[in-house]
Amino acid sequence: MKLRTYAMGALGATLLTAAAAGNAPVAAQDIKIGTILSTTGRAAFLGEDMKRGMEIAVEEINARGGVLGKKINWIFYDTESQSVKGVNAVKRLISQDKVTMVVGGGSMSGIALAVLPMTERAKVPFISTEGSMQIVNPVAKRPFTFKSTADDDQAVARALDYLKKKGVKKFALLHSTTGFGQSALAQTKKVAPQYGMTVVYEAFGPADTDLTPQLTRIKESGAQAVIIWTVTPAGVVALKQMQQLGMQKMYRVHSYGFVSQRYMKLAGDAAKDLLLVSVKFPVGDDLPDSDKAKKQILSLIAKYKKKYGREPNQFVAQTYDAIHLAAVAIGKAKSTDSAKIRDAMQSITGYDGASGTFNFAKNRHSGLSKNDLVLVKWEDGRFKLADY
Repeated sequence: MKLRTYAMGALGATLLTAAAAGNAPVAAQDIKIGTILSTTGRAAFLGEDMKRGMEIAVEEINARGGVLGKKINWIFYDTESQSVKGVNAVKRLISQDKVTMVVGGGSMSGIALAVLPMTERAKVPFISTEGSMQIVNPVAKRPFTFKSTADDDQAVARALDYLKKKGVKKFALLHSTTGFGQSALAQTKKVAPQYGMTVVYEAFGPADTDLTPQLTRIKESGAQAVIIWTVTPAGVVALKQMQQLGMQKMYRVHSYGFVSQRYMKLAGDAAKDLLLVSVKFPVGDDLPDSDKAKKQILSLIAKYKKKYGREPNQFVAQTYDAIHLAAVAIGKAKSTDSAKIRDAMQSITGYDGASGTFNFAKNRHSGLSKNDLVLVKWEDGRFKLADY
């Protein structure tokens, strides 16, 4: 694997490390794929695992001969959890590095949304590994942008399917003010009426450390359940303060952006009976053998544990899948031409990845569906399947 790793500083990009082959001259025939993720800053807990998922995928692809007989030259920039640095990094990937594709949008929906106008103007295919469905919609205005994660409306609907089974008529959406949270707000307003449910809306900042006012209003509203939507530590604060306010008997559901062993350990007892909407990856062992994702999930888990010595999380899966999808698209296009790769991405159907089965279309640039989502719980130090 040829890998060049950079950090975006105030004066531009500074070379930090390189893989064994990284300091060698890059062959002209190599296919360049550029990536931006946040391996430092407030989204670092996401970015580091996301980067590792890509590393495994690039190694696999190059070990089997690359794509179109060419190796992948993977160029990585750390955006430090900042949109401005993400924009600068993508500008460099397009104008200086001359990448064929950009895979990964900074580990945060806000960063992905900030950089996609550049990839669209340059007509460089972009596969986002971030959550907000606004990244790929409207498709007519984002023809070169795709996503390897589930859409917010699908995740909301999966949570409401469960709550409806439990007889819930009124729930609260407690969401962050980030791009990820705002997208969930918009989609909940569209989806909830289809379930005949009343919704209480409360918002919080990603760095907030006191959600007592919002939670108190929710408690007094008569809501039977709370759906929390964030990827930040404020989600742990919400769980602990709900416990303090005696709200544990309510159904509590976290979004797929919070499926993290680290967060569960920080929440401690406050995570008891918590449900989380998730792709199937964290509970691969619990899936029936008939599930097409199981084999791929267990294979990636084994590779990750062997390479890094610990259990992977869902963020590893979504970036691992994204790199493989990029390779599939280039292979189907039989070219590095941008328009041909875009058309090839739109034609990928029935691709079984570690996150689920991907089906893209000309008018649908998110490959996963509600069928790829389950509800999980944290129990005995691991995620377990709660609702299939």
